[in-house]
Amino acid sequence: MADEFGHLPRRPSRIFKATIWSLQGLRAAWLHESSFRLEVYLFVILAPLGWWLGGNAIERVLLIGSMLLVLSVELLNSAIEAVIERFGDEHHEIAGRAKDMGSAAVFVVMMHVLLVWGLIVGPRLF
Repeated sequence: MADEFGHLPRRPSRIFKATIWSLQGLRAAWLHESSFRLEVYLFVILAPLGWWLGGNAIERVLLIGSMLLVLSVELLNSAIEAVIERFGDEHHEIAGRAKDMGSAAVFVVMMHVLLVWGLIVGPRLF
């Protein structure tokens, strides 16, 4: 999306502001989303394990990156839910469908984590 100057490169001050906004979003997710906190706890435990079990850089990127993807999709799902809740908590079919699809996206990415970890770590355990 273009800013007030069109598509020109951002100045360092604009990049700094974007970083602050991103950190505010992470803080909001941590404070208000129990699913995000749980996924962060799992990441803190599994990321070092993924680093240790990864035989090379590619395996490490896959093991750790798949978990970062879960956090990213969870943030997007939380954003969708927040926007829907902004308009009220009465039941609406389309709003419910959007929330269910956001949840399904998180589920699909979690299945991806299981697949990656199963294919890389599984053969070493069995």
